[in-house]
Amino acid sequence: MLRDRHFLKRISLACIAVPLAGALAYHVFLQADKDALPAGIAYGNGRLEATEVDIATKTPGRIAEVLVEEGDLVEEGRIVARMDISSLQAQLRQAEAEVARLRQARLTAISRAEGARLRLELADKELKRSKNLYERGVMPEQQYDRDRLAQQTLQAEYAAAKSSIAEIEAAIVSAGAQAERLGADISDCMLKCPISGPVLTRLAEPGEVLPAGGKILTIVNVQDVYMNVFLSERLAGMVPLGGDAKVVLDAIPDRPFAARVAYVSQKAQFTPKEVEAAQERQKLVFRVTVSLSEFDDPRLKPGMPGVAYMRLDPEADWPERLK
Repeated sequence: MLRDRHFLKRISLACIAVPLAGALAYHVFLQADKDALPAGIAYGNGRLEATEVDIATKTPGRIAEVLVEEGDLVEEGRIVARMDISSLQAQLRQAEAEVARLRQARLTAISRAEGARLRLELADKELKRSKNLYERGVMPEQQYDRDRLAQQTLQAEYAAAKSSIAEIEAAIVSAGAQAERLGADISDCMLKCPISGPVLTRLAEPGEVLPAGGKILTIVNVQDVYMNVFLSERLAGMVPLGGDAKVVLDAIPDRPFAARVAYVSQKAQFTPKEVEAAQERQKLVFRVTVSLSEFDDPRLKPGMPGVAYMRLDPEADWPERLK
């Protein structure tokens, strides 16, 4: 009797479990069918990446200030760091003083040249009179030769004076250019952010002495976010450059981000080592870069894993979950 009860209990449990298993399998089937991609759409796994810009020194020097911290969001054109410019300012004052001195020297040279010109005019008149008297036999030849030599000497003096003016004017241009260069160097010591984005890394602190090209900050360009995926030769050959794409991130599954195919490699490569399965790393694939067209979501972060979907056929419709 007890055995019959156990048997009936098992039969009852089986009658309950079988419909439940069927319902679960049906649900899984519906979900799989819902998630299935239509023909003409390919996908690949990857991680978000963004262009990084290094803020670096143009000239060697000591850091005076770093005005931002890691994680700060900075706007394009904002000054993010300052270099010590005391030495450059002293050199600039020296160059400006040299320009002022040369300009004064130019005025002096112009005055000398004007004096030489006036003396030359008088010498020309005297030589003309001397020649007239000499040809009439009134003036001896020795005096005529002296007047002619004096006139020639003043000609050379006037030419030298004009040459001195040109030389000083060239020196003024050179000194002015030196002052402009120092002014540009001082301006370059006010390090400005060329893009808008968050500070990824702060690499140096005030007081440190950096060489030319020394890095101070790394900024992430949030308007240049992309994902690299790897496709087989068959699929890569069908991906249209500039074609529509969608990116769905594991951390933001509720929003597909609009994107476009920005690059398709022309050369095959082995799947990168980041792929976990060793057998997958042995396959030859083509790198495809998908660039996001939407980057207004503050949740976007470089390094986020996700899936990029690419439309191979322009006529193919996106599934509902990717619209």
